[in-house]
Formats: sequence, structure tokens, C-alpha cells
Amino acid sequence: MPGRAPSKPAPAFGAQLATLRKARGLTQAQLADALGISVEMLAYYERRATNPSADFIAKAAAFFNVTADALLALETKTARKPGPPSDLAQLTERLSRLPRAQQKIVVKMLEGVLQKTG
Repeated sequence: MPGRAPSKPAPAFGAQLATLRKARGLTQAQLADALGISVEMLAYYERRATNPSADFIAKAAAFFNVTADALLALETKTARKPGPPSDLAQLTERLSRLPRAQQKIVVKMLEGVLQKTG
């Protein structure tokens, strides 16, 4: 028998947890058993919890083989719109292609400039 429809949307963590669970084809009971918690506690995490314990986050992230940030839905919030690489990123890429001896020279020059400015 399905439960009553939620009256408000689940927190980002709960929504992500439910999404990962469903993607694996697991019921709440199966996931609760795998994580060593009650079905009621899992339902709470999926529907209402705004501050899951660090221990639970670590357990669930390990079970789903994702980072804690992914489980907490932080990665999508901080993801930047793709675009051309910054000037610094382009220079870093070019620097990485130089021979090691030339890289050391450039790094020493940069360190000298940075020491003078701050």
C-alpha cells in the first residue's frame, strides 16, 4: 500500500537519495537493510531530513559509490556552465606541455613575482 503523497518537496539530500535508490531498482526496505537502518528512518531521510548525520552520509555515499557532495546534491549546485577555458587555464595547459626544465624556470619566475606582491 503506497504512503500518502508528500505535502512539500523533499530536501535536496532526500531527493538525491531516493533518485539513487530508484536508479538501482531498490525498494526502501532493501536499501534500509543494506545500510543497517529501519525503513522508517530511510523514509525520514528521503522525505524530511535536512541535516543527515555525517555517518549516514558516508555510509550511503559508499554504498552508491558516489561522493558525499554528489549525495548531498552539492555538485550540481556548484557546476559551472561549460565555456571556453580561462586565460589561466590555457596558460597552465601550455605550461604543462613544456619540458620539465622550462617548467621549473617559469615556476621560479612566477614565485618571484608572487612573493613581491603578497
